[in-house]
Amino acid sequence: MTTEAIYALGSVCLVSLFSLVGILFFFLQPRALSYMVVLLVSFSSGSLFGDAFIHLLPETVAENGFTLAVSLFTLSGIAASFFVEKIIHWRHVHSPTHSQPESFAYMNLLGDAAHNFIDGVVIGAAYLLSVRVGIATTVAVLLHEIPQEMGDFGVLVHGGFTRKRALLYNFATAAIAMLGTLLTILLVDVAQDVRTFLVPFAAGGFIYIAGADLIPQMHKEKDVRGSLLQLLFFTAGILVMVVLTAL
Repeated sequence: MTTEAIYALGSVCLVSLFSLVGILFFFLQPRALSYMVVLLVSFSSGSLFGDAFIHLLPETVAENGFTLAVSLFTLSGIAASFFVEKIIHWRHVHSPTHSQPESFAYMNLLGDAAHNFIDGVVIGAAYLLSVRVGIATTVAVLLHEIPQEMGDFGVLVHGGFTRKRALLYNFATAAIAMLGTLLTILLVDVAQDVRTFLVPFAAGGFIYIAGADLIPQMHKEKDVRGSLLQLLFFTAGILVMVVLTAL
């Protein structure tokens, strides 16, 4: 195994460990956690929209142009998310157990898994260029992952997962980044083709989750002060994505 491959795998392991940031919320009281979760849902919604429109789509357009394929891949991400959520809804309706997590929590896991796979591809591809580029890319991904993983943990808890289960599932999806890195190292020649499809597809999934699932959850807040705080955290999620463009 080459030095670049070892660095790449080590870096993606480090990124995956940051999914455990949710352990910080284990020490909060239920009432405080519930309040924080509502705000984190707003933050996550803003960061998902921001990631899709500020990072993922501009990146794929810069590499491939604003082609019909880009639009179709993005729409396919939205359509696939809708289809998967329909299946999840159907399962909940026909299940005798009524204490299962909400479907949007599973949708968030699905979108996060796709996003983490792309992160793995990006890190692997960066190290194939040089160790310096790989390290810089890893830092950028880490700064992106910290707020995203906090938001993801909040979404899972808000959707009905226990804190322990939310932490475990969040780590499991984060570990999928390792698969993206391994495939990139092993399949150097087709890595670009994989990203050409996955980047806009993941963007479509994020747009669907933020718009169809998280925004409706935010509308359940009727208090003016709470709504303004939601807007503040939603905007903060977008601004974090804006700041990351400078890295």
